[in-house]
Amino acid sequence: MSLFDTFDPDSTEIISPSSTHPPLDGFPETIVMTFQDETFRVLERLCPTEVIANHRAGRDIPIYRLRWNGRSIGICQTLLGGAGTAGLLEETLAMGAKKVLLYGSCGVLDSALVAGHFILPTQAYRDEGASYHYLPVSDYVDIPTAQRLGEVFDELRLPYVKGRVWTTDAFYRETRTNMEKRKADGCLAVDMECASAMAVGQFRGAEVYQFLYAEDSLDGDAWDRRTMGAVPASVYEKYLRVALEAASRL
Repeated sequence: MSLFDTFDPDSTEIISPSSTHPPLDGFPETIVMTFQDETFRVLERLCPTEVIANHRAGRDIPIYRLRWNGRSIGICQTLLGGAGTAGLLEETLAMGAKKVLLYGSCGVLDSALVAGHFILPTQAYRDEGASYHYLPVSDYVDIPTAQRLGEVFDELRLPYVKGRVWTTDAFYRETRTNMEKRKADGCLAVDMECASAMAVGQFRGAEVYQFLYAEDSLDGDAWDRRTMGAVPASVYEKYLRVALEAASRL
C-alpha cells in the first residue's frame, strides 16, 4: 500500500471532527484563517473582537468573532503545513463555518512577481500528504473558488495574478530540479497548505478560498529572502484588511 492508495471515501471515520468540536450556536459562517502571530497583534488594535471558541493543537488557539462591513466574521490562527491546517480546517467546519478564506505568504518561482504581490491559486500541485486522504489521486487539485475570489479582488481594485501553485510538505527539500519542473509546469509560487486545504473543503462540501502574498523568491542562482521575516506591522494590517474586506463579500 502506498500514499496513493489511501483515499477511502466509503469507510467510516473513526474520529469525526464533530466528535471533538461539535456545532456551536452563533458560529460565523465565514472564517478567515492565517498564520502570522503579528496579524493577531494588529487585530487587537484594529477592531473589537470576542473569543467564541478554541482549537487545541498542543496549545489553545482562540477563534475570534468580529463585525466587518456589517457582517459577523470569524478569524483564527492556523498552523504551518498542510496537515496542521487540514486538521484545524476540519474543526472549523465542524463548528459551523460554511466559507473559509485562507491567506498567507509564499515563495515565488518567477522573480518578476515582486514582494507583496497577490497570487490567487487556480490549481495546487499535490506534493504533500493530507490531500490524498480526501480526494482521488491526481497531480493537481482544482480550485473553482478562485473565480469568485478574483471577482472580489476586482471589486476591491486590487492587483493580482492567477495561476498554479506548488504545495509541498518539505520546506527544506525544495530542490532546484523540482522547482524547475514546477515552474515549467506553470506554477507561479510554492506554499505549504493550499492543496491540503482545498482537498478538505471539497470533500466536506465547503467553500474554501485562498490568496497568497509574495515574499521570498526561488527564481535565480540563489535563494532571495527579500521581505521574508521583515514585514512591518503596517503591511500585516494591509493584508488583514484585504482578507476581512474579501471575506465580507464572499
